[in-house]
Order: sequence, then structure tokens, then C-alpha cells
Amino acid sequence: MKLRLYHHHDGARVAYREAGSGPPLILLHSLGLSHREWMPAIEPLTHRFRLILPDLPLHGDSEDRPTHAYDSEWMTEVMADFCRSVGGECAALGGHGIGGEIALRAVLDGNLTPAGLVLCSTRLHGRPAHPGLVSAWRTASRAAAVPGLDRLLARGAKASAGPLLVRRLTETPNPEVADLVRHAFADVGDPGRARAWARFARNWPVGPDRELMDRYSTISAPVLLLWADRDPAHPLAVAKEALDLLPNAQLRILERTGYLPAYDDPVGLAREIAAFLR
Repeated sequence: MKLRLYHHHDGARVAYREAGSGPPLILLHSLGLSHREWMPAIEPLTHRFRLILPDLPLHGDSEDRPTHAYDSEWMTEVMADFCRSVGGECAALGGHGIGGEIALRAVLDGNLTPAGLVLCSTRLHGRPAHPGLVSAWRTASRAAAVPGLDRLLARGAKASAGPLLVRRLTETPNPEVADLVRHAFADVGDPGRARAWARFARNWPVGPDRELMDRYSTISAPVLLLWADRDPAHPLAVAKEALDLLPNAQLRILERTGYLPAYDDPVGLAREIAAFLR
């Protein structure tokens, strides 16, 4: 998949890859990873779709300069403009984790009207499943921008990306997950990126957003809530709450899958998305 670049009007770049032909489908990855999160599902999806896989700002090959806000409004605006410019006005849109948050907010704000919206194990309106870990991550990200601490924390971050983390991401052992994580942590020692991550950690909302529940009824697009049954970061109960409030939604559960369903069950994930967008 060839690297391509989209440039937002403020100069921010979004790197992306695409493959296949058919109706456009844009998939946004989760926090800390990149387009590589979807790699195991590319082959079955490209049989049906023109698949577009961007790297979110601060991730992969996309924008990482510390001159942008990196808050939810800016990230949503950049990715909504990217989706319209690259995929067209009515491309189907999906996201996992923070990618799902961005996709959901872009639709709720009226910036996108996708042919279908796939939310794959994301926070929705709920609180973080592990608030202590979120607080520790925010503290470490802000500290990494302090001269003298950046190298120490970078070494710690790379050390944390070891076999234990890799095992926690999937239910089924997969050697390719180690490559995914290694790629994601490759640039943690870059001072400019560290300052940008500090800004993101300071500005990105992490608490529950119950106001989203009042706005779910405004979504006219069909919504697929595609949930992993063994992902402790995204409890099924939140998806069930949203299901009762979304006017045109369905909930499908991928069994025996953890945080990375595309690695645990790529065929099942692709099958559910294709059936939903048929």
C-alpha cells in the first residue's frame, strides 16, 4: 500500500494508504497505533471496498509538530476534512478506540454524513475502564516534554512495549502484534513529538461525556456497534446503553476477541462490516 499525504488548510499532514476498489470505506485506528492496526483485515475488505487507512495526527507518518492544539475539536476537524476530501461526502466511516471517538464526534457535529458508521469497541459516552492507567499516561506524557526527563521516559515507554503488553492486546497469540507495537513506539524519543503528545494529553477529554447520550438521537446514518467480548478497556454495557438511544443501530459481538479484533478475528471483523454496509 503506497504512502499518500493529505494536507489540511492549517498545514497539518495526514498520511494514509489505500487499496481495493468499490465504495469508499475509511477506518480510523486506536490510540498510540497506526493504520497497521487494520492490516490483517485488509485482504477481505479490499474485495468489497476502496479501503482508506489514515494515520491519525500524532501517529504513524502523520502530523506530529507541537504547534497544533491536539484537542478533540482540532483532531475531529482535521479528520473530517480528510474524510470528505479523500473519501467523498458519503464514504462509510469506522473507527476503533479513539478513532471511533473522532468518527462519532464528526458525525454528531454535522461535519460528516457517512453511508454507515462503524464503531468498533470505543469509549462512547462512558468513563475510562481503567482511570488510574489513564491518569498515569497523562502524567507521563506531560512529563516527557520536560527537558531531561524525555530520554528517561522514552526508555521507560519502550521497555513497557514488551511481551507483557503484546500478550494483553489479543486473545490469540500473534507474532505480528509485536511488530505493530514496536512500530508504534519507534519515535517516542523524539523531543518535538514528545511536546506534541504532552499537549494532546493535556487537551484530550478523558472523563465520561453524558451529553453525548442526548445527541445520539440526531444521528441519521445507520450505526454498527462492533464489540470485542474480551476487551476490558471497552465494556459491553456502554455499547448496550448506546444501542437503546441510537435510532438506527445494531450491536454485533466478536467472540473470543480482545483489544485488537483485527488481529484476533480479521475474517469475522471484515464479514460483519461488509454485511452491515451491503
